[in-house]
Amino acid sequence: MSIPELTDVHPAWLPPEAFRAIGSRRTVVRADGPLAETVREEVAQAAARHGGGVTDGGPSDLVLTLSDAEGEDGYAISRRDGVTTVAGGDPAGLLYGFFHVVRLGEAAFEGERPVEHHRPAMRRRMLDHWDNIDVHPVMGQVERGYAGGSIFWADGALRPDLTRVRAYARLLAASGVNAVAINNVNVHATEAHLLTDRLGEVAAIAAEFRPYGIRVHLSVNFASPIALGGLSTADPLDADVRRWWAETTEQVYATIPDFGGYVVKADSEGQPGPFAYGRTHADGANMLAEALAPFGGVVHWRAFVYNHRQDWRDRSTDRARAAYDHFAPLDGQFLDNAILQVKHGPMDFQTREPVSPVILEMRGTRLAVELQVTQEYTGQQRHVCYLAPMWSEILAFENVAEAGDLVAVSNAGDDRYWTGHPLAQANLYAFGRLAWDPALDPAAVLDEWIDLTFARPGESLRRTLHAMMDGSWRTYERYTAPLGVGFMVRPGHHYGPDVDGYEYTPWGTYHFADRDGVGVDRTRATGTGFTGQYPQPWSDVYESLERCPDELLLFFHHVPYGHVLHSGSTVIQHIYDTHFAGAEEAAETRLHWEKLADTGAVDPDLYARVKERLDEQVRCAEEWRDQINAYFFRKSGVPDAHGRHIP
Repeated sequence: MSIPELTDVHPAWLPPEAFRAIGSRRTVVRADGPLAETVREEVAQAAARHGGGVTDGGPSDLVLTLSDAEGEDGYAISRRDGVTTVAGGDPAGLLYGFFHVVRLGEAAFEGERPVEHHRPAMRRRMLDHWDNIDVHPVMGQVERGYAGGSIFWADGALRPDLTRVRAYARLLAASGVNAVAINNVNVHATEAHLLTDRLGEVAAIAAEFRPYGIRVHLSVNFASPIALGGLSTADPLDADVRRWWAETTEQVYATIPDFGGYVVKADSEGQPGPFAYGRTHADGANMLAEALAPFGGVVHWRAFVYNHRQDWRDRSTDRARAAYDHFAPLDGQFLDNAILQVKHGPMDFQTREPVSPVILEMRGTRLAVELQVTQEYTGQQRHVCYLAPMWSEILAFENVAEAGDLVAVSNAGDDRYWTGHPLAQANLYAFGRLAWDPALDPAAVLDEWIDLTFARPGESLRRTLHAMMDGSWRTYERYTAPLGVGFMVRPGHHYGPDVDGYEYTPWGTYHFADRDGVGVDRTRATGTGFTGQYPQPWSDVYESLERCPDELLLFFHHVPYGHVLHSGSTVIQHIYDTHFAGAEEAAETRLHWEKLADTGAVDPDLYARVKERLDEQVRCAEEWRDQINAYFFRKSGVPDAHGRHIP
């Protein structure tokens, strides 16, 4: 195996300089097997660049070895008598321990270090790519992709050179990711064939991920027995259908022995599913789970199921209720290798949502919590929006971090900077780190990313990046949709403001603003009853106007514009104040970056790319400010208390 080196692609958080501490020392690797060989090659490349060495014995500064005591993927790190030791519970743990030393840099070789044990909180730390083989006429080659095309496919075929996929695997392993689904959950006709006659392409991609301990998963079409197998039905209880899936899955594992499993979006937004046959989602998921079980595979069955053709005039229908209504009655009916993949909120990756009640309720089902690293509703990688603080809040809520898997939609593409906006790399890195340890401080994770990416950054650069990024999610929230109401984006591409863009559509994403007030009544007393899906105390907290958190008020309540928040401000004044403040903060973010011009603190090309994105963020923030404030001023007739100009 060779360590990938790309001269025309930004190295992200693994530049050669990040390996100086290891590469300048003597290291011994006491382990065998493919992943141990990856570690050995990493050490050898670092040593060749920085003057150290790889030894089989004798004096050493770093020992990388195995220990059964650490468990799957785990490792221990310690330092005594001038020797740093990493003991991996298995070869994957050794790999993660090696990258821990990379993160520590020189600190790994200083003083004494008592034994620290590191084990992942989540068994499966997974990224879902929404990549298409063919360019989709609406969504392009990567659905909700804001960083160019696919790193897997181009021009309808597998890329002939997959070196970049290997480099991507290396980046992911360094942050703790161990699974990747490589194609869109909306499985179109061409991608459906990856399961059968184009399986060789999946095998080729899996070969690039394998040296870094990452298993490949595949999104599959529930109706594949019809589309690919020539059957007349996809009924999950039909014997021929079950046989087709069993035989097809057996062939997948014969080709890719370490294949991870399937991802399924069914009965959602036009995708086929078991409802067509009068069956439940448990019936559908269990059929695939049974086919995968002999090989140790899993099926991730997405809970994103709702009516996307509802009547906007019918206020009794509530999209937020849908996942719970469909899945909570099925708790305990899913097989052990059927994992229900639940979006972290009840709607759709909004800037602010409550935690989905499905996650809190379904204790008898294996769950995966789904996040969105790609910034569909948080600036589309044109805006700085560091998402780790949001994810940290979600993962700290009740039993969310007890889910066995953490999954996120990837934000990587074939852009030179991987994520379009260079600073959006921090979100990809932070996902892996929080999936490993949800209790990590987002600011500390950002420090890790800064230290690795910019290789010994000066304090000025560090302060600048923290000033720009630590509060960027809340800045974005301030100049977009207020108080948890969500959406208000332009339909289709979801970028920029359009307050009524979805208000009279079938998608169920409403704010119900009128001349008197705004918000969605989801109470048990007078609304859709959604608050009743939560356990106590949250059911009563969200039901109560007095106890509901301000930041979620309009998600749960329709209130007058004069309603006084806990902050002491009225709703209408809060809208004005936050939108003015958010636009000002976006402009301040740009000023922070501009102070780095001509200082040599960052590469000129990277500086220019970030500056171009910040210019767009400032423009868009002002557009959000003016449209939201003008809309609510005209609706309410209430002037700004500070006399600021509202168009």
